[in-house]
Amino acid sequence: MIETPPLVDQHCHGVLRTELGLATFEAQLVRSAGPPAAGTTFFDTQAGFAVRRWCPPLLGLEPHCAPARYLARRRELGAAESARRLLRGSGVGAYLVDTGAPGDDLTGPKELALAGDAEAFEVVRLESLAERAADTSETVAAFLANLAGAVHHAASGAVAFGCGPHAGYAAALAAHPQPPGPGEVRGAAGRWLAARAGGGPVRDPVLLRHLLWSAVTCGLPLQLHTGGAAPEALTGVVRATAGPGSRLVLLAGYPHHRHTARLAAAYPHVHADLGPALARTGARAAAVLAELLELAPFGKLLFSSGGRGLPELHAVGALVFREALGRVLGGWVAEGAWSWRDADRVAAMLAAGNARRVYRLDEGG
Repeated sequence: MIETPPLVDQHCHGVLRTELGLATFEAQLVRSAGPPAAGTTFFDTQAGFAVRRWCPPLLGLEPHCAPARYLARRRELGAAESARRLLRGSGVGAYLVDTGAPGDDLTGPKELALAGDAEAFEVVRLESLAERAADTSETVAAFLANLAGAVHHAASGAVAFGCGPHAGYAAALAAHPQPPGPGEVRGAAGRWLAARAGGGPVRDPVLLRHLLWSAVTCGLPLQLHTGGAAPEALTGVVRATAGPGSRLVLLAGYPHHRHTARLAAAYPHVHADLGPALARTGARAAAVLAELLELAPFGKLLFSSGGRGLPELHAVGALVFREALGRVLGGWVAEGAWSWRDADRVAAMLAAGNARRVYRLDEGG
């Protein structure tokens, strides 16, 4: 049996506080632009089958029970108690919580830590800082000053910055990886503020680049979403940010996970997220994990669940990761390719040690 310490979930969001019916649960389970195919549900996916395999026992039911039975049990326990059981049954000891996800009423880091009986640390979304600075600024100069102050203040309390996951970041950085000049930034800020009456997200490519470089110069790790694009498009910014103290963690690489792993292998300051790719692929998670271990040094790969909204996603991410890790590393030990000692050591790196080092969790950030 492969031994691991309590996991560090290096990228997740909070969980919903509200009760969910079948349709709303499925909408959180699989993000889609439309409904499932006629006569099916979004439980008919690898992610849905993984939820039915791993989550019912945490709520006192048999594995693979019907979705209706599972959701009835969830309602019987209530949203808070269900979340508590699912999170505490996942074996996670620390959460790095991205607090910038728009929309849903999600728990913050402190609530998630209490529910999961774990530590929690904040990952600050850069776009959120810009949008809040814009809301309190009447001029371009005031906006840029307020934004600089917000980034500096956030860096004193968070363990990382995050950006994305929209495709605008990848496109902007692929075209122009270097930091924009002061004149470019002032012009972009003026255009965005003028067009932003009533609010609106940051999508201007110059401002997106300015946000990224503001974070890089602060020295905190930066979680960079690939935005669904092949991570190879980010090679320019990866090269440009290669400097003392810079740490990039590439998120959401699946199905481009092999490219993400190659970038982590090629650049000392780049790390790759194992992430929700494992939960999304469910029964095939061991094959995906084995591919990542073929391509990147073991010290460059970090576990995360990518969970958001449903505590089931946090739990499945952790439990599928553990099961896949046992199958892959245990199989190599059985074949004689690895020793148990090495397997346990690498498992500890992937599960927690790499994240604790990259984010300096044991040093206070």
